[in-house]
Amino acid sequence: MPGIIGKKIGMTSLFTPDGKNIPVTLIQAGPCVVTQVKTVENDGYAAVQLGFGDKKLKRVTKAEAGHYKKTNTAPKKKVAEFDAEGASLNAGDVVDASLFIEGEFVDVVGTSKGKGFQGVVKRHGFAGVGGQTHGQHNRARHPGSIGACSWPSRVFKGMRMAGRTGGNRVTIQNLTIMRVIADKNLLVVSGSVPGAKNSYVLIEK
Repeated sequence: MPGIIGKKIGMTSLFTPDGKNIPVTLIQAGPCVVTQVKTVENDGYAAVQLGFGDKKLKRVTKAEAGHYKKTNTAPKKKVAEFDAEGASLNAGDVVDASLFIEGEFVDVVGTSKGKGFQGVVKRHGFAGVGGQTHGQHNRARHPGSIGACSWPSRVFKGMRMAGRTGGNRVTIQNLTIMRVIADKNLLVVSGSVPGAKNSYVLIEK
């Protein structure tokens, strides 16, 4: 199985055997139920659909309820597909944190925190005008010029400006699994993971 759905619990730190204090993120990885197995013959590609976190039956449509009834499981809050070339799983099987071992590298996919409408200093790291305003006022964090004059008579696409920031799908690669607490389905991974506390993440091998 190439991955699992998890929930970001929060951050803390661990001491390594050589005395270094490193930041780590605690993730609840599963248990996830296999809600569907897709095959090349039926669906055109091979994949495994996992569901994580139970949801009340009254909160789903009849179509969704019928989908989960096939595997005799409760409706799920988060559903995701993973590439399953060669995986031997059947609908209704359970995948948990024991899938991982300490020391291996994983990629974590999450949705970054939304920051709302932000200016160019926060959004793109512009330096601002600084102290040299030459007498102007209210210009310290402004974007400055956004183009030329009669040519090209337009603003080039991709010009870095103020706008909605965050809330994007972000992948952090090559995080090390520091601890596996299998009985509680917890993973401790090095570094930070995108998203707020209690947000869903995908952990991929």
